Amino acid sequence: MAEVSALQTDADIKRWENSLHGRNRLLVTLGVSFGLRISDLLTIRVGDIRGKKVFKIAEQKTGKVREITINKKVAIAAKALKGADSDYVFASRKGANKPISTTQAYRILLAGAERAGFVELDEKGRIIKGEPIGTHTLRKSFGRKLYRSGYSLPEIMNILGHSSEAMTLRYIGITKENVATAYKAIDW
Repeated sequence: MAEVSALQTDADIKRWENSLHGRNRLLVTLGVSFGLRISDLLTIRVGDIRGKKVFKIAEQKTGKVREITINKKVAIAAKALKGADSDYVFASRKGANKPISTTQAYRILLAGAERAGFVELDEKGRIIKGEPIGTHTLRKSFGRKLYRSGYSLPEIMNILGHSSEAMTLRYIGITKENVATAYKAIDW
């Protein structure tokens, strides 16, 4: 599977979000607001965020507990959530109180990316045109938003839980080509 990229602008994120509706739209909203891996994002329950200013989540991959401050946009969306506090935000329609699968989340996000015009899919749902989009695009777009907002590389590394600057640079879309272009721009 190809490595996915971050969406580069707030307008692109908004376009992706607007290509989806209801719970599916919330997948982009929460994903880009929290920067969680999809496996953690799907475990969020209604009571974790509805009426809360902060919530804690133990990351499945690292075991680290992250404390996430809920922004205004998420607070408004969480207030409108239906269901009991114990219900998953992204509840599956297939099982008793289970979240959707990561595969289903990928399908939802990819369909939205196609409607937003970021990708073109073939008859089997594979990307044939455009940048690779996937569930990790949410987390990478969160990192990119932090970078564009002026957060330093060490701050972004800490927030994302990365152990190397190289990984964080890849997340936020700073490549060797970007560095080379920057040097060329200083030609005097």
